[in-house]
Amino acid sequence: MREWEKIFPEEERKIYEKAGYKGKQAFGRNPALLIIDVILGFTGTRPMEVTEAIEEFPTSCGKVAWEALPKIQKLLHACRDAEIPVVYSTSDPDFKAAFGNATKRNVDASDTTDLVTQFPEMIKPVEGEFIVRKARASAFFGTHLITYLVRKGVDSLLVTGTSTCGCVRGTVLDGYSYGYPVFLVEECVFDRSRTSHLVNLFEMNSKYASVITLSEALGYVETLQSKTGKKIAAG
Repeated sequence: MREWEKIFPEEERKIYEKAGYKGKQAFGRNPALLIIDVILGFTGTRPMEVTEAIEEFPTSCGKVAWEALPKIQKLLHACRDAEIPVVYSTSDPDFKAAFGNATKRNVDASDTTDLVTQFPEMIKPVEGEFIVRKARASAFFGTHLITYLVRKGVDSLLVTGTSTCGCVRGTVLDGYSYGYPVFLVEECVFDRSRTSHLVNLFEMNSKYASVITLSEALGYVETLQSKTGKKIAAG
């Protein structure tokens, strides 16, 4: 049993199962990889304990971000090799300065700097990868993401990033609401709160997504490649 399942008492897990909140969705043939808010404002500029990290950026998640980064990078490289569309999300500092944060947290002086919205070197976008600049938690809200996915013929979503309870969850709910099977890659999402991270993995797996391991995600991506490394055509 995985850690995010153990956090719920057995009696409560049985309630979910009896009510039908279980089962895994079928993988699609043309997924997209979403990398949600993996920017310096959430990772910090280096690995630090979260209490130290939030002195640099109030939104930083500390060491858990740096534990997830190499795993996100591994999945990202596999998706690039398979020619799977990659989408990044970042915050919109102009909107934030004018109207406030995506949450009730007050705007800090560091929230609107250029540095806060930069991507860590390890997972920086390359030319042709789509960047969504968003004002609220979901990468779908007020953006062109759904238009991009439709134009690319995407039929399912691999979701990574932060925070599990906030922007990741908001994106997962909207992605599911738009009709996409959503696959949340467990080792590639992170949150400043371990408890909130685990509870939200359980909840999303129960209702809106399938939580899969990085190994499962890589195996899935591999099936979308031919021997030459090109993506197998749908149909």
